[in-house]
Amino acid sequence: MNPAFSVIVFTTLSGAGLGLWCWLGLRIAFGGPPGLYEGIGWAIGLLLAAGLVAAGLASSFLHLGKPARAWRAFSQWRTSWLSREGVLAVACFLAMGAVFLAGRSGMPPLALRLAAALLALLALATVFSTAMIYASLRPIPAWSHRLVVPAYLGFALLQGALLLPTFTGSAWARGGLWWACVALAAALLAVKWRYWRDLDRGLAMPSRGAALGLPQRQPTVFERPHTEANFVTREMAFVVARRHARLLRGVAVALFALLPLVLLAIAGTHAASAPWAWPLAAAIALLGAVVERWLFFAEARHVVTLYY
Repeated sequence: MNPAFSVIVFTTLSGAGLGLWCWLGLRIAFGGPPGLYEGIGWAIGLLLAAGLVAAGLASSFLHLGKPARAWRAFSQWRTSWLSREGVLAVACFLAMGAVFLAGRSGMPPLALRLAAALLALLALATVFSTAMIYASLRPIPAWSHRLVVPAYLGFALLQGALLLPTFTGSAWARGGLWWACVALAAALLAVKWRYWRDLDRGLAMPSRGAALGLPQRQPTVFERPHTEANFVTREMAFVVARRHARLLRGVAVALFALLPLVLLAIAGTHAASAPWAWPLAAAIALLGAVVERWLFFAEARHVVTLYY
């Protein structure tokens, strides 16, 4: 599939913002009133996450043929994961606004905690819906793989967790959050390794013979169905060389897992002298997500390529 830059930006930036919303929601819901312990850091974190999600959603409009009709996608939430993603994203902004207002206006702690918990759940649901846009497409075996959804959730949670200490202080970062980041990076590395191994071994791509009802034959294309490039060949017949894919996989692993783990080790042993380690790890992991997401599109093959 043609790796459109706008979709890569959309899935990576919005994933990071939704992951940060999820962790901030959990921090506020179960970690104490933010106004008492964290000053305005939590509020800045909420707004930064909103900016990341908004930037991601705005970039997705560039991939639409008629952006003015994007509002129609919201009406198909009963059957479309893309529509559900849009509805949930709007719900996230409303929940974020409720958390922000509840925290700044001094509302009862219970109301603040409930709004924060709702924000965390909606953020996770939105990432899940984004992943299901691709995981539900059976004609593309690389996308309908069982590990696509865990990978999307893992990237969002890892990026959000790495950003969180910048806004909630280093005290919480020395506890369970540090171990959560290490576990997420290691788990994400294992998930992508297994996914790429399955991809290299060959997924369940049907043959031309099966498509024609002749599974025992190996028919060839006598005459091509087109005389020049068209939408299908531009969008669904992208080819990346295997050696380039392997190189980019190594770059992605180094960026989203290995280097963040090194920086987490520095942050864990020199917390006072290395406050820069957390935001640097978050930035590097985001770059790794961009490379991984490019491969996610470039290595996928649509069954229509059997014909074209």
